Amino acid sequence: MGKKGLKTAAVAAAVLVLAVGIAAAVKSQRQDPPAAGKAEVVLEFTSREVVQPQSMAMPLVLQFSGPLVAPQTAVVRAKAAGTLLSLAVEEGSRVRAGQALGQVDLAELDSRVNERHAMLESARAQLAQAERNYQSNLRLADQQFISTNALDTSRSQLDAARAQMNAAQAQVNSLRVTQRDAALVAPISGVVARRHVVPGEKLAAEQQVLTLVDLARLELAGSVGTHEVSLLQPGMPVQVQVEGVATPVAARLARIAPAAEPGTRSIGVTVAFDNPKETFRAGQYALARVVLDDPQQRLTLPASAIGHQSGQEHVWLIEGGALARRAVTTGRRDEAGGRVEVLQGVGPQAQVLAARFDNLREGAKAVLLPGKSAAVAASGASAPVIK
Repeated sequence: MGKKGLKTAAVAAAVLVLAVGIAAAVKSQRQDPPAAGKAEVVLEFTSREVVQPQSMAMPLVLQFSGPLVAPQTAVVRAKAAGTLLSLAVEEGSRVRAGQALGQVDLAELDSRVNERHAMLESARAQLAQAERNYQSNLRLADQQFISTNALDTSRSQLDAARAQMNAAQAQVNSLRVTQRDAALVAPISGVVARRHVVPGEKLAAEQQVLTLVDLARLELAGSVGTHEVSLLQPGMPVQVQVEGVATPVAARLARIAPAAEPGTRSIGVTVAFDNPKETFRAGQYALARVVLDDPQQRLTLPASAIGHQSGQEHVWLIEGGALARRAVTTGRRDEAGGRVEVLQGVGPQAQVLAARFDNLREGAKAVLLPGKSAAVAASGASAPVIK
């Protein structure tokens, strides 16, 4: 672009700036007087946006959580060494008390039983021989062919033979009990929770084979502080909220531990409830709630009315036609009902904003409009801020 073109563009820009300035001057002459002369805006709140503290009882709620456990749990163990030949159940299988669960090769135990039987027969034979010798010596003693000492020796040998036979009989009986218990039989009715071994595995005595659980009754073990345990008593009703289930379950406080756990200052409590349809499973996480009645009335506000700033709780009031901010001290909280106890800061007749608003200023003019629809937002204030 040449010098002539640059000059033309500069002249056009100067003309445009001058026109804008003239238009702004004309507009300012037509405007109203300065804002300083305007009346201050009055904030208007509906009857649903302003509440008064209410006196009400606030039951104390104690909560503790933990996994559900099945108190009726049994572990099936091998009572004798042997090879596991088969298992007739899988994890999740339902079993009845007395039902055969598998088969174990008990050749070694059978051999020991046969050995003890042979020893028992030998002891019986020795006892019979000792009995005959004693009877013979008794006749000889009556005829004074043997001495009294010889007769006493014969009697001692008879007693020893009888004791040996009784010991052999006891060993046989013990092995018979072991042989009977070695059979894999369900001790309780329930569900197979776990298989610890597989067929073909060599079992040792007392080795775990299966774990059975009865889900008809479940328990929740938790703990409470030492300052709370005095409020609890066995038999109290408890609401148990199981994870993943919308409806709480009615339960009872079954047991309270007699002593606190070392280092934690907490005391164990156990809640029990029936589970007849086996809706719940052992291991599910649950939350227990114990509701204790409140014998007194407390001054409360909606939780939404309480604000927080720099660690201090406060509320906004309408006093004498203006907004006022008051620091408050709170007590109990009802999370379900959304109420908070106010210990200090407001009185029963105070007009408190029920929700938190943005851009509020202490001393700003405010008025309550009882007849105004709650759907209309308060003039000069933004919508409530949910925090």
